[in-house]
Amino acid sequence: MACTTSSESANIDVRNSSKDEVVENPEIHFEPIVKLNPVELKTNEENEEEIFRMRAKLYRFDMEASPPEWKERGVGDVKFLRHKNSNNVRLLMRREKTHKICANHYITKDMSLTPSAGSDKAWVWTVQADFADEEAKVEQLAIRFKTAEDAQMFSEKFNKCQSLSSNEDADDLAQKVEGLTVEETPNAEPAADNSTTEEAKDESETSASADKEAAET
Repeated sequence: MACTTSSESANIDVRNSSKDEVVENPEIHFEPIVKLNPVELKTNEENEEEIFRMRAKLYRFDMEASPPEWKERGVGDVKFLRHKNSNNVRLLMRREKTHKICANHYITKDMSLTPSAGSDKAWVWTVQADFADEEAKVEQLAIRFKTAEDAQMFSEKFNKCQSLSSNEDADDLAQKVEGLTVEETPNAEPAADNSTTEEAKDESETSASADKEAAET
């Protein structure tokens, strides 16, 4: 009976292992089964110039609640968008993660910012036609910032935007906002796995007082 030396066993092992090695081929290429053409998403902000942006928390006063109370609408960036032709300025705010609109209206000359009672970080105002829910609604809104300095900057820019707006009445401006379809921004990242929970939380508009110290935004 033939005996196999240790050196021969080692050679056999090496030869056998070499058969199992996978050699990478950089020339391998797979064509996709389905080709998707790029889709251009429009936000209806193409004719507007962003002149202000700041992170904040937005509230609305719910008159239908019992008793009526302030409810949180969402946290995100509030923006002022000036139309390139008319100079009218639109206030637009989207919720973080879901990118759902929580405020969408023109800034008109008849609006008045008033300080929120007991806080130098928040402002309150009334809008005759807000289209956050894609239909005109009279809303009393409150917005809260991280610092008093940020709140003051918002107020100064808001007042400046009022001077830029045309003499069109609120009804005419409301019709213009109504014509702007609410769409997701093209650079919006997909929501995280808990986006459903986040959206449900936003939809329920968890009760929160605008005059109390809220979590830092």
